[in-house]
Order: sequence, then structure tokens, then C-alpha cells
Amino acid sequence: MAESPEEKSERLPFEPTGSRKKQPKRPPAPLQSAPDRSIKAEASADAKPESMQIPQVVSQRMARRMAFFCGIPSALGMATFFVSYFLVTKNIFPLPTSAVVLVSMGFFGLGVLGLSYGVISASWDEEVAGSLWGWSEFTLNWSHLTAAWRSNKKSS
Repeated sequence: MAESPEEKSERLPFEPTGSRKKQPKRPPAPLQSAPDRSIKAEASADAKPESMQIPQVVSQRMARRMAFFCGIPSALGMATFFVSYFLVTKNIFPLPTSAVVLVSMGFFGLGVLGLSYGVISASWDEEVAGSLWGWSEFTLNWSHLTAAWRSNKKSS
């Protein structure tokens, strides 16, 4: 069945074409010796269909963006402790402990948000690198995610 150009543009490049159905639960396999289990575990880990895997280029792009958008706020959160220690020990400026905690928590919270933003703001298309800040990619990918959540909620 051929897809129309509209349907193709709505899908992610690595999104499967068919809707996934729940697999029936299988009874547990009988216990095996340790070497047999490790070989089967490796084989099953690599058994994902190619269309279900995130391409290497896209995953590296996501990792770089996550490191940037999480790394900078996390480094600032750590620097908050060192700067406040320096200011307090040299009697430059008296800082309440609660202010130091709140500022560092704010930076670490931004770091957690940066992890999510790094993944969602990366271009999920292999050929398109995306913009520096990734806002247009974020809005596009967010719409893909919400549409997938809605369709999954309706099919459940």
C-alpha cells in the first residue's frame, strides 16, 4: 500500500509504517545454562527491525544536544557552590544557605529540562542537521509526540 505525500510527511523517518498491536504474553521459557542464555540475550537485543531503530546520525545529534543543554546548567549548578563558598569565606558578601540551595536547585532543574529539550529539539531526519537552538525542530517533534500519544490513547 503506497503512502500519500501527506502521510509520509506526518511520520518520522524511523517510525514504523503499521500500527503496533500488543503481543500476547508468552509463558516463561524453561531455565537454561548460563552460556545459552547470554547468546540468546545478545541475539534478541539485535533482533529489532531496522525501521524501529533510531539512526546512528540522529542518536549522536541527540546526545550532543543533550550534553550541551544539560551540561551548561549542571556546570553552573556546581559552580554555584564554589562561588558561594568563595564569597562567604572571604567575607565579600554574606549569602544565606537557602539562597545557595535554591539557585543550585534551579540550575540543576534546568539541566533536567535540558535533557528532554536536547532530545526533542534535535532534527529526527537523517539528512537535515537542524538549527542551532532547535526551536523549529522542537515544535515539529513535539507535535509528532503528542499525535503519537493521542493515537496510542485512542487505540488502547
